[in-house]
Amino acid sequence: MLKLVISVIAVIFICAFIFVQLHSAKDIPVEQLKPQWTTSASSFIEIGGLSLHVSDEGVKNAATPIVLIHGTGASLHTWDGWTSTLKHQRRVIRFDLPGFGLTGPEPQDNYTIENYTDYLVKLLDALGIPKAIVAGNSLGGYIAWATAIRYPDRVSKLVLVDASGYPYQAESVPIAFKLSQNKLAKILLKNFIPKFIVRSSIENVYGDPSLVSDDLVDRYYQLALREGNRAAISERFTQTQPGDLRFKLGELTIPTLLLWGGKDKLIPLHVGEQFKKDVPHSTLVVFDELGHVPHEEAPETTLSPVLAFIDTPH
Repeated sequence: MLKLVISVIAVIFICAFIFVQLHSAKDIPVEQLKPQWTTSASSFIEIGGLSLHVSDEGVKNAATPIVLIHGTGASLHTWDGWTSTLKHQRRVIRFDLPGFGLTGPEPQDNYTIENYTDYLVKLLDALGIPKAIVAGNSLGGYIAWATAIRYPDRVSKLVLVDASGYPYQAESVPIAFKLSQNKLAKILLKNFIPKFIVRSSIENVYGDPSLVSDDLVDRYYQLALREGNRAAISERFTQTQPGDLRFKLGELTIPTLLLWGGKDKLIPLHVGEQFKKDVPHSTLVVFDELGHVPHEEAPETTLSPVLAFIDTPH
């Protein structure tokens, strides 16, 4: 009987080992990814020893530029839908955050919210932009409002899309996020990144999972393999936590638009309602059928209130 049990355990272990090996992938050098994931609007701007992948397009001499900041695991491409319309009216700046996309890991492994806001302001300086409308999703939303608090003279309006920054209890967390935060999994599954987990994680943050296409999964998958990004995301989760800055939200004096997906299972709607309560001069718009990345899931629908907001004098 003991021999049988040992044999079964051995078979399970071997099968698991083979499964992990079949679904493992090595990091990809950034130079191999650039041809597919850059455009004519792309540039790489050196800031603090890091080359930020930046997309700068639209009407260069228009009114106040708008900066779009993506969330955890995403890239500047998450804003493609919004940008296709906004660029006809505004100068639109997007960039891959340190630790994500083509930008890759921060040289000092510093993923604190303060350092992220410093990168944003240094980017504005490099582009010669004194003040901007800043919009961000999830982590990007946290960076947006934290920048407005730390550098109030650099932000004219805020658009927060399912933003983070408060402690919250998620209804459901993407499996890729769970694995990146598990110390044992990081050791045993170092290069383990099957596409079905990437797909499941994206579907988890969509209100309608059927909208998740193969091309979308490929984009998230390939950019996750950029050298250093997988190690960086675990550091991001450790270092970028809700902090004392949230107690200063009441000090914001700029107009703020809050957009939230009613089906957001990662950062629930009650967090958006808390922002509405704490942030003066704020308006909350809820999209009942959308999830955590409503700007990506339904760009035209979600951009409509944004256009009215940024064009209205306040």
